[in-house]
Amino acid sequence: MTAEQIAAGYSFPEPVLELGTVVLDGAVHPDARVRVPLSMINRHGLIAGATGTGKTKTLQQLAEQLSAAGVPVVVADVKGDLSGLSAPGASGDRILKRAQDSGDADWTPAAFPVEFAAIGGIGTGFPLRATMTSFGPTLLSKVLELNDTQESSLNLVFHYADRAGLPLLDLKDLRAVVSYLVSDEGKDDLRGLGGLSASTAGVILRDLIGLEDKGGDTFFGEPEFETADLLRTASDGRGTITAIELAGLQDRPQVFSTFLMWLLADLFHELPEIGDADKPKLVFFFDEAHLLFSGASKAFLDAVTQTVRLIRSKGVGIFFVTQNPQDVPDAVLGQLGNRVQHALRAFTPDDAAALQQAVRTYPRTTDYDLSEALQQLGIGEAVVTVLSESGAPTPVAWVRMRPPHSLMAQVDPAQQQHAVASSPLQAKYGQAVDRDSAYERLASRLAPPPAAAPTSAAHPSRAKATRDRPDRREAPPEAEEAEEAANPAVAALGRMLRSRTFQSFARSAASTVGREITRDVMGTRRR
Repeated sequence: MTAEQIAAGYSFPEPVLELGTVVLDGAVHPDARVRVPLSMINRHGLIAGATGTGKTKTLQQLAEQLSAAGVPVVVADVKGDLSGLSAPGASGDRILKRAQDSGDADWTPAAFPVEFAAIGGIGTGFPLRATMTSFGPTLLSKVLELNDTQESSLNLVFHYADRAGLPLLDLKDLRAVVSYLVSDEGKDDLRGLGGLSASTAGVILRDLIGLEDKGGDTFFGEPEFETADLLRTASDGRGTITAIELAGLQDRPQVFSTFLMWLLADLFHELPEIGDADKPKLVFFFDEAHLLFSGASKAFLDAVTQTVRLIRSKGVGIFFVTQNPQDVPDAVLGQLGNRVQHALRAFTPDDAAALQQAVRTYPRTTDYDLSEALQQLGIGEAVVTVLSESGAPTPVAWVRMRPPHSLMAQVDPAQQQHAVASSPLQAKYGQAVDRDSAYERLASRLAPPPAAAPTSAAHPSRAKATRDRPDRREAPPEAEEAEEAANPAVAALGRMLRSRTFQSFARSAASTVGREITRDVMGTRRR
């Protein structure tokens, strides 16, 4: 086929994302454009390629176009480069030449609406936290690298806490429940459920302590992030890009990759079914995707596969970004209808095998020798196939990708810090809260009973009135005020009991006592 005939397979009605122009027989064809229907973005995608081949810039330009189309975006910013989305790009002869060749002759610098987030506040961004109860045993087992037996035991711990009305909000709550269940006081509570062995509990406790020593206590707690805040748009109608900074967590890949999976699982819980739509509600770019699947249990992989399969109907598109398609399990790879494959190298026998496997994932083509093409791609070039509006794969195209309009570098740190400080999400999530939960309740349950107060012989009628009074709230207001004035601790308790936060929590706690929280296939709890 000619370049124009290849491009004809990408000629869709608006709205579309512009990827670039066709390269055929070594020549760039600026008028032969490669596009992807916006309605097919929730069929998910893969951006793959060796280090330095342009994956991040492809991600950046797709995020820009989605934002311009009014679609909110989440990007995992592992290296810090994507903070540049918030600042205009730098013009120059090289960038203008690339824009001209890739079909973007009207290229101008542009900034986009960005919210900066950081898991647990580790980095420059408002803190993302999840409660232990919400995170659930399946994802936590992945973080702790537990085996199947230990994961099953952790499921039992969560099951018990859900039914016993013991909210698991942070690490100390979970440690308290595990310790209690292997203590003399708590062993009987699991007698009818199989029990928890001391050795398994010891492994879980040691791993929790290790996670806490690495700063993991900052990831779990309140206020918990509401994933609805990922669906915001700016005042001009552009979709907000939430850039989750992960540079400070590069030594804890299991934590950040699994936390990102929690965000997806929570989105799946919260969003209604919408079926096919003109454009997605949200697009999630999962960078360094191999970290999510490395060492994962079969149960975890099954859960990820089902989440990816079903979240499409909620209007969410997921792009996995990684070095090699082999990094993604076949069951997940089969769900990724849009493929952008940057250059692959074949320096070793394993590299050569991976190259051939990547070739087999593409439709047959007589226009390119894909084994050769994938090794000859230049920086910012990719082999592309996407889904057409009918759901059929488009012809394979060698594409010169468009350059981003925003800054292709890290934004000035002072500018980023100012953006975080002025964000309404920093005001909402910035201050951690530690309220009554499993740790406090178990400590209260195991504490020795207070000594009985002596009865006043001089005032028997007062002692009888105290015994007969069913509720302290029946005391006259002036008596309560006098008691609070005389005792600062009583005054503090009174203020807490009257506070909106406590009353809201009491209602929530009462509604969960005696019943198990509903959990989905990922093990996360449903609100």
